[in-house]
Amino acid sequence: MTKLYRTGKVAEILGVNRVTVIRWIKQGKIKAVRVGKEYRIPEDEVKRLLKGKVINTAVIYARVSSSDQRSDLERQVEYLKEYCTARGYNVVGILADIASGLNEKRRGLKKLFEYVVNGKVDVVVISYKDRLTRFGFRYLEEFFNSHGVRIEVVFGEEPKDLQQELIEDLIAIVTSFAGRLYGMRSHKKKKVVESVKQAIRDC
Repeated sequence: MTKLYRTGKVAEILGVNRVTVIRWIKQGKIKAVRVGKEYRIPEDEVKRLLKGKVINTAVIYARVSSSDQRSDLERQVEYLKEYCTARGYNVVGILADIASGLNEKRRGLKKLFEYVVNGKVDVVVISYKDRLTRFGFRYLEEFFNSHGVRIEVVFGEEPKDLQQELIEDLIAIVTSFAGRLYGMRSHKKKKVVESVKQAIRDC
């Protein structure tokens, strides 16, 4: 009799989330049998999967902070497309935003959440962590993982030419908080913001 594996065990063998295995079964990528309310995967199917026959569906996400960086945005997208091709990913979406990493209302980011929540993708590919979000990357990663989606970061550290964007985001945070404390048009708020800018210039 053919040995049957639980979805959790197959997920462990393949190095993916259990949710991903269940989604692949429902999408017809993995052959499985029903045992009560659960799925079981035949040993032959597990061996087939280990040979790399399942193709990951991927969505590319790229971002720059301002419109004068459009050329950089295009380079990001082209590199990520090549990266996905090299790994045999099936790219089902290319999303891009021109906005601050602090902006939570980005159109591309909202669309990305739709891909993840609706189970349309296995992996999200980005160049740097801060392209997805300036702060709270780990929370997003855990949320995506809970839907069986992993985030694949191509590069490690952010290049020095992107540090200016980080400075701009820092000033935006200070401006926002100082505005709430003293009022957006107050002299104290302007003084606080200018003090921060001066401190950055002196570094």
